[in-house]
Amino acid sequence: MAMKPVILCSVSLLSLLAATPAMAQAASAPQTEGATGTTDDTPPADAQDIVVHGVRASIVGALNVRKDSTQIVDSIVAEDVGKLPDNNVIEALQRVTGIQVTNRSGGEAAGISIRGLPDALTTLNGRNIFTAAGQSFSLQDISANLIKQVDVYKTRSADQIETGLAGQVDVKTRRPFDFKGFAISGLARGIYNQQADTFNPNAALLISDRWETGIGDIGILANGSYSKTNYRDMTTTAGALVPFATLNPPAGSGLAPFERIFPDGKTPPNWQVGLDRGLPTAAGSTLINNGVATPYYLSRDAVFSSDLYGKRERPSFNVALQWAPNSSSVYTAEVFYSGFRGNTFNSLQFSFVDFWANAQQPTLYDGTNIVKSRVANSVYGFNSGDYTQNKTDSFVYALNGKWDVGSHGKIVADLAYQTSTYETSFVALRTDRVADTINVDFNAGGGIPSYHFGNDALLADPSVWNVAQFYDNAQRDKGSAITGTIDGEYTWDDGFLRRIKGGFRFDDRKASTAVRSQDAGNLGVSLASLGADAAFTNKGFFDGRADIPSTWVLANGYWVYANADKVRGLYGLKTSDQLSLGTVFDIDEITLSAYVQADAEISIFGRPLKLEGGVRFVTVDTNSKFFDRYNNFTETDASNGTEKFLPSFTARYAITDKLRLRFNYGETLRRPNFTDVNPNYTLTGDLTNVGYGSGSAGTGDLKPTTSRNFDIAAEWYFGRDSAITVTGFRREINGLVVPVTRLENIPNNGIVAGATNTFAITRPLNASNGVLKGIEVGVTYFPHYLPPLLDGLGFVGSVTVLDSSQNIPQFDSAGNLTGQFNSAFFGVSNFSYNATLAYDKGPIGARVSYVWRKEFLANNEARLFANPIGVWRAPESSLDLQLTFNVNDRLGITFDAVNLLQSTQQTYYKFDDVGGPERFNLGTTLLARTFAIGVRYGFR
Repeated sequence: MAMKPVILCSVSLLSLLAATPAMAQAASAPQTEGATGTTDDTPPADAQDIVVHGVRASIVGALNVRKDSTQIVDSIVAEDVGKLPDNNVIEALQRVTGIQVTNRSGGEAAGISIRGLPDALTTLNGRNIFTAAGQSFSLQDISANLIKQVDVYKTRSADQIETGLAGQVDVKTRRPFDFKGFAISGLARGIYNQQADTFNPNAALLISDRWETGIGDIGILANGSYSKTNYRDMTTTAGALVPFATLNPPAGSGLAPFERIFPDGKTPPNWQVGLDRGLPTAAGSTLINNGVATPYYLSRDAVFSSDLYGKRERPSFNVALQWAPNSSSVYTAEVFYSGFRGNTFNSLQFSFVDFWANAQQPTLYDGTNIVKSRVANSVYGFNSGDYTQNKTDSFVYALNGKWDVGSHGKIVADLAYQTSTYETSFVALRTDRVADTINVDFNAGGGIPSYHFGNDALLADPSVWNVAQFYDNAQRDKGSAITGTIDGEYTWDDGFLRRIKGGFRFDDRKASTAVRSQDAGNLGVSLASLGADAAFTNKGFFDGRADIPSTWVLANGYWVYANADKVRGLYGLKTSDQLSLGTVFDIDEITLSAYVQADAEISIFGRPLKLEGGVRFVTVDTNSKFFDRYNNFTETDASNGTEKFLPSFTARYAITDKLRLRFNYGETLRRPNFTDVNPNYTLTGDLTNVGYGSGSAGTGDLKPTTSRNFDIAAEWYFGRDSAITVTGFRREINGLVVPVTRLENIPNNGIVAGATNTFAITRPLNASNGVLKGIEVGVTYFPHYLPPLLDGLGFVGSVTVLDSSQNIPQFDSAGNLTGQFNSAFFGVSNFSYNATLAYDKGPIGARVSYVWRKEFLANNEARLFANPIGVWRAPESSLDLQLTFNVNDRLGITFDAVNLLQSTQQTYYKFDDVGGPERFNLGTTLLARTFAIGVRYGFR
């Protein structure tokens, strides 16, 4: 029903644009060369005979970027103005060799790793960019409509910014001198999110022109984009494992049948919380409880479901002005803006399953003490209406000048200022009750639990739910930087030495975070007493794909946020006119770097061997002010400094015109995140009754992580639009940051839920070294022997095999080192692949793409339970489709479909040889399937 207006609108726009009379393109000004070199629209010399457009043009363009680069670079090239082949930059990157995509919730992909490492340097037109107080930019916030090209540098040279162990992702926007004259391009799309049952707009417009004037060539470009998405994420989870007495506990143990066994706080304790492998799972395993060997079951403490409704808007634009007063100089001024507006309402339904009243016999997995299903009586549960509002505004202002100095020299100077602010506020209102009974199977099939209460209808009755805790938090992150660079080079046409290049970079980066929080306990009234508008009842949860409750009532997060002061008044808390944020850290980091680099060429067996070597020197001075919010914001100052020489070397040998070898050695570093050096606490109370809460804090003297990188590649360009590339690589990483947990006493902390003064605090330390190695194979193939109907059919694919290992130190609760163990890197799938079947002939352009990655270690859980400590993600995949029908040279109709197979995202517990998706399943999230239809118009 809702799709009809969208289709009619698209057809009307199509008719209007198709009827536009043909316009003779104005004579273009000559392409400026010299300081800018040949523009990116000019293909390499050996690719001049490839005259293709659309899907195939973007694939061939990406292939030529790698072929003609000194470094190992894989790219995405927009097939036309304003058209990357995906909804956002990250989704487009998932088809790049060696890229693995994570965090697909919210109707989009939101995170990447390059060869298993997540910390890529993010740059915009070569300039380092960031979001707020972070070290990198949220790439999903860059509209794909603004992008000309994305380059992924997997090796580094001395003239590149030194950070990012994973590599560099450089996003390039368009400039007016990319075009010969006047250009206009626009697109409008309607995107249907099936899970949320919503239609969402996505629109962009680019206008550019250039003129020959008495003072030289002048060009101006404006490019804007807007998108809005309403989405829904649905997750159901079986909780953590904890020990329980059997139905016949031994005399003297002090335990009732099926009673939960809590830590007794003795030395040694009756059971050790948070062991790497968890407690033993063999049938008949025992604990010493009250001095008695006590057999135990391992059962989940809870089951819960999250029904999250979200909305995000992304306005963005870039404006560029270029002036070429003569053939040897070009000046560029540009502004880039990226914004984010979002809110989420998480409808959380949570029930404990750990009470032992009227205990009943559970069902165990064969040969274990692990409970598969059980009935629990008089169980406490709560529903929580969690509402979050957030906003990001990021600006980059830049001036750039390029000059030719004689026939062989060049100078490039760049000055940029950027500012980024992120603001978020959070309110949550809980309601609770005690249910008569719950019947639960913790894995009813496919890693998904099944559970029902004695009367599920009561879940939707607001009169039986008591208004409980209230949470009220806010945070503001701010970042800014002023950066200046100057680079110069001199080249020779022949001889051994072909180029000498050097440069200097100054960067003054500032970052700060301010927070506030206030909580309150039970209000003591029913949810019904707050009025009908204060309650929200969901429906259709989990789309019928699990045997669980599909509807429940809870506090309406939208109402709570809109009436926050009224709710605060009910709890006797400060209202908005009395609230203020307190700064918790303020950092000023100054980076100075300089480099020198030389290119050379020699002939071996009559074939050219191109060499590039250099060294970059960087010095970083970080001055920090920290303010303890649990101690009247007492100030602590810290200062850190780092100096490092980072050498690099690349050799590229052309065995034949089609076959070449590359070798690269380089050193890079990863600076600590500013949040990781902030020693202030973030605390959570003792919600699981283990005797202490949990929390995190930074480490003020963290050092950068450094890496020595080796790459060797063989590349066979066996056709004008076909190639096979094979790359082996090794990363030797020192000073990896790992979490270390120890118990700390923190009085006067203001914690209401699970009030305690003792917390297991996790801090980051440079306490590990590791090696990441692997091989990646990329294939691009467009055969030229197919029959006419299939001519234009091609394949693009890649396979990445990774192996990683790092030592992880083990500490006791006092922070004493007790041992070491080896672990894979977090976020690394040791096998992944992607395959795209492309077709481009006449007016039709199409891609069918499938990406898959093997299971991987996502994170280690807080040490509060009896299950294995590692949280693993199950294999992930996505099948996507893109279609374009070009009505004429200017007008095209597009159709896109993402996640056609309705893949899920699943987690489970595992450490070493203990755990797995069957008996240790954790959470399952349904990922949205989306469909988009749109029109695209371009004239240039």
